[in-house]
Amino acid sequence: MLSLSAEEQAVLAGTTGTTGDRMAMEIVVEAATMLGAQSLVPVISSHIDGCLYHGDSGALFCEELARRDARVKVPTSTNVGALNLLNPNQTRLPPAQRKMALRLMTAHQRMGCASSWTCAPYQAGMRPQPGDQVAWGESNAVAFVNTVLGARSNRYGDFLDIACAVSARAPNYGLHLGENRRASLLIDLSGLARPLLQEDAFFPVLGAMIGRLAGEAIAVVDGLLPGATDDQLKALCAGAASTGSVALVHLAGITPEAPDAETALGGLPPQEIIPVDQAMVLAARNSLSLAKPGPIDCVALGSPHFSNAECRRFLQLAEGQPFRVPVYICLGRHTLAQLQTDGADDALRALGVTLVVDTCVVVTPILPATPGVMMTNSAKFAHYASGNTGYAPVFGTLPDCVASARTGHVVWDAGLWG
Repeated sequence: MLSLSAEEQAVLAGTTGTTGDRMAMEIVVEAATMLGAQSLVPVISSHIDGCLYHGDSGALFCEELARRDARVKVPTSTNVGALNLLNPNQTRLPPAQRKMALRLMTAHQRMGCASSWTCAPYQAGMRPQPGDQVAWGESNAVAFVNTVLGARSNRYGDFLDIACAVSARAPNYGLHLGENRRASLLIDLSGLARPLLQEDAFFPVLGAMIGRLAGEAIAVVDGLLPGATDDQLKALCAGAASTGSVALVHLAGITPEAPDAETALGGLPPQEIIPVDQAMVLAARNSLSLAKPGPIDCVALGSPHFSNAECRRFLQLAEGQPFRVPVYICLGRHTLAQLQTDGADDALRALGVTLVVDTCVVVTPILPATPGVMMTNSAKFAHYASGNTGYAPVFGTLPDCVASARTGHVVWDAGLWG
């Protein structure tokens, strides 16, 4: 039986707040009832996944909330939309869909959401503290906020995400509750060589492996080296959340509530132990490529959005040499602003790189309409590219991607993988 506070009951009854507040509270309460939650939990931030145009209903829903004077009550960032608002013609949407996509993004702005338009809000200033209750959408962002930052969120999807932001409440179930965050599966990396564990490209591959091994279970990964970067952990979380329903994976020594594997397991023996060996890593890497080595048609990077550090690493690797195929880098406005401080954005464009802001090439039509082969260092791009764009993905390291863009065909450094 769902129990509501006096404040929540007043909003639900319409005796306080706007009609938009009431509408949002009704949605959250109905969701909590269906999920079997016994109460609502106050949240301190939200990240809205429902900014991407999938049909007119999403835009009309958000416009109705805004018309009823609904306003977010907590800091709220926006995920990617279907348009690059700085260059709307970059997306090949029909006029009617373009109009509705803009209306959807504008409705979120009217409700007080920040115009971040990024799938990596944690790299744009949204970094809740361990134990904070939040209502985040977007699979990689949810995995990161739980796994790396130690805040608590379930995977909130369209409609419910904005309702949580407006009501500052979420159904108190799932990963909001400590007892549901205990790991039951142990993934042991102790058999892998140290150089591999340090490589950037290992992290998206490990993430893809975790997603397939864990599914909906909560795993703890033991054996990662200390000092992993935000970008490496971002890639891991994105891979895990793409290939499985992963919203939390404990990384022993990294996840705030998992100083070691034993703590993540709650002092209980794991239901299963999976030792990871070199062959498993190679199989996971190979599973991210649907095309055979050969000519490529483009390189796509930035899912989740590329960071300032990743863009500058790309520039270093490029060494000013031209590319034979189009290169797309998807990034947030916060990263673009950092690049603009010293002209790094212009340096990227001078190489022929197309910068995609506010959106990404796998969720809206930006790539050339005739599909071909896409090379990427993103497990998430690799997982979704074929179904969303028709392009067959080839996975490689960032140096592989740069070298392949120069030659126009797949270049792999096989030695990295042993």
